[in-house]
Amino acid sequence: MHNPTCPDWAEALLNGFSQIFLQRQPLCGLLCLLAILIGAPALFGGALLGGVAGLLTAQRRGYPKAERQAGLYSYNGVLLGLLISQHFAWSALLPPLILACGGLSAMLTRQWLKHATAPHDLPAYTAPFVGLGWLLVGTVPDSTFTLTEPDTLDVLTAPFTGLAQIMLLDRPMAGALIALGLLLANRRAALWALTGAATGVLIALWLDEPASALLGLHSYNPALAALALSQSCRRPWQPLLGILLAVILTPGFTALHLPALTAPFVLACWLVHASQRMFKARVDSPFESP
Repeated sequence: MHNPTCPDWAEALLNGFSQIFLQRQPLCGLLCLLAILIGAPALFGGALLGGVAGLLTAQRRGYPKAERQAGLYSYNGVLLGLLISQHFAWSALLPPLILACGGLSAMLTRQWLKHATAPHDLPAYTAPFVGLGWLLVGTVPDSTFTLTEPDTLDVLTAPFTGLAQIMLLDRPMAGALIALGLLLANRRAALWALTGAATGVLIALWLDEPASALLGLHSYNPALAALALSQSCRRPWQPLLGILLAVILTPGFTALHLPALTAPFVLACWLVHASQRMFKARVDSPFESP
């Protein structure tokens, strides 16, 4: 729905930030922007540039306005802008790289939306971000984190750090702003996101990885999976299964020396959707005519 107090371009851009968390809510997007400013101000320009690149590409190529306004062509660009700004030192080549990647992510998203028209087709989610991110960053070396014994406050704020890690941030205050945005957009989604993030923290602590737990590295993919799969109110098993799969899949990318990014979330959701489709086909098949 059009917001008369917000210009079309601003609403579309803010929705792009909120779509990182699978919401269409400009105020949620504004709080995500504020989270970047607080959590990593050096990444703010790259995030904005990536989102604008996706939006401008969609406008220039005549993609459907409803999809543009929903932020569907901007969120992958925002994530790519964050990733590029975080991993590469500033140079004159950085803005053109962000613009190119943001625009390309919009084109990839459009192709996906054109071909995934049936209800049970797999959504794109952040697949364009993951694919382009792997091409940009490549493999990562083995890394270990050292941390003193976590105290109670560290553990309690860790789920918020996990939410912040969805946007490559590591400040619990940034995650708290994101949680507030989710609460304003969809209270049920906010609850599931925090459930997924908290589960990741608990599993990391159980695996005796306190540093990863407190940095949110085990939390952001389960949080995203819970967000994406909680949209079906009558199937609570879906977000629970998504959380479990995201946790299980994450170490595999470390073994492959690939940055996990949001790949475990994407794969977990695809597996849940595919299993649901297979189950439905099996249930419907006895009633089909030979």
